[in-house]
Amino acid sequence: MLLHFLGTGAGLPSLKRNVSSIAVQVSELKPDLWLFDCGEGTQQQVLNSPFSLHRIERIFITHLHGDHIFGLPGLLASRSFASDAGEITVYGPSGLADYLGSALRISGTHLSYPLFVQETEPGEELEIDSFRVKVALLDHGLTSFGYRLEEPDKPGKLDVEKLQKLGIEPGPLYAKIKQGEKIVLDDGRTLDGTNFVDPPRQGRCLVILGDTRYCEASVELACGADILVHEATFDAGLSDKAYAAYHSTTIQAAQVAKEAKVGRLLLTHVGSRYKPESYPELLTEARSIFPNSYLAEDHLTWAI
Repeated sequence: MLLHFLGTGAGLPSLKRNVSSIAVQVSELKPDLWLFDCGEGTQQQVLNSPFSLHRIERIFITHLHGDHIFGLPGLLASRSFASDAGEITVYGPSGLADYLGSALRISGTHLSYPLFVQETEPGEELEIDSFRVKVALLDHGLTSFGYRLEEPDKPGKLDVEKLQKLGIEPGPLYAKIKQGEKIVLDDGRTLDGTNFVDPPRQGRCLVILGDTRYCEASVELACGADILVHEATFDAGLSDKAYAAYHSTTIQAAQVAKEAKVGRLLLTHVGSRYKPESYPELLTEARSIFPNSYLAEDHLTWAI
């Protein structure tokens, strides 16, 4: 699973940071992408990335503020020029269908592929491919969602070395043993397959939050995740301003990560007031609470 940050700025684009969008390649075996938010200029960011527009098959919108959706109609329109662009589904809060329908209709845009819009509700769990996607309501001035992607557990690894020591060479029996079946060999020996398979490997978990103040819903959604992507619009000294604007500081994002016991915290949605020379200080603030914190930048790729 790969995350690629297409835009990591807040509200206004800057020379170093475009507005919000994250591409996720959910499987190593498929090049298809899931996109989270689509601020203005996202399609240009995709062109500057290792990915292609026609590979995007699902888009999740956290909320309907412009820096998260103004790039969506243009991206969908440009995707029509790819001859192999397949259907696409866009998920998000109530009002998303009206916004997209109006933008495409008024602009006379006709898509060459099927577009589906699914407006989701807090607490909803979506079964998509082999993933479960949980939706939670955050604390923002506009309805804002967080999404939790849960990969199914993978079967344990077959202990081939142990089997070969018993004189059992690779063949059809291995598949039955891996399923935990009891096998009777030609020489009369009975093998319990469960004794030759490691415990299941826990699936990976990624949580991407929309804009939000610190809230318990963020902690609950992120609980135990491998990666938490959390906004950090303000530095620690501007907590009052962050609260009034329904946003979070570096410290508050780190507090969510700490309470949720996540593996890594990736900070994004950095305010345009901060210049590159300020970034080390922002990161230091977060790491004072949660040491496994990292500051995302445009075109950062992170493997899970």
